[in-house]
Amino acid sequence: MPGLAVVVRTTANPDSQSAVMRANVASIDPELPVFNIRTMDTLVAEASGQQRFQTVLLAVFSGVSLLLAAVGIYGLMSFLVRQRTHEIGIRIALGAKRSQVLKLVVKKGMFLSFWGILAGVAGAWALTRLMTSMLFGVTPTDLVTFAAVCVGLFFVALLACYIPARRATKVNPIIALRYE
Repeated sequence: MPGLAVVVRTTANPDSQSAVMRANVASIDPELPVFNIRTMDTLVAEASGQQRFQTVLLAVFSGVSLLLAAVGIYGLMSFLVRQRTHEIGIRIALGAKRSQVLKLVVKKGMFLSFWGILAGVAGAWALTRLMTSMLFGVTPTDLVTFAAVCVGLFFVALLACYIPARRATKVNPIIALRYE
């Protein structure tokens, strides 16, 4: 019978049982060929290989995009701090506290990040139908997943804004005022 499959459950190591299975089949019918003996783990891995590859690829691209977003926010905030060094120096010379300067820079960065996250969520929500076939146990518009991603992006953006803001608090007002 073409396509006949036999499934055997064993408590021993399945890889070591192939000779025993061949011998048992040969004792029943020596002319019956036994081939393509595989474990259930191998069958499951072969059946889900494409989905696993797509998931790993999606995870790698997601990680790279998160890294690019963090580097982009960091670069933009560093540029804005450098561009406003003179203004920050004046603020510090006039008595602004370091915490106020930190808050000023982080607030500006987080304002921009908020709108970026909002636009990203809107785009992701619109494109959820494209990912339906790749999701298992989660709906495409799962609010918990969207919330977790937003919170994660918020903290990445906060860190990317904090580093240049911290640098802005260390501006020496005399040096900042000297360069114009």
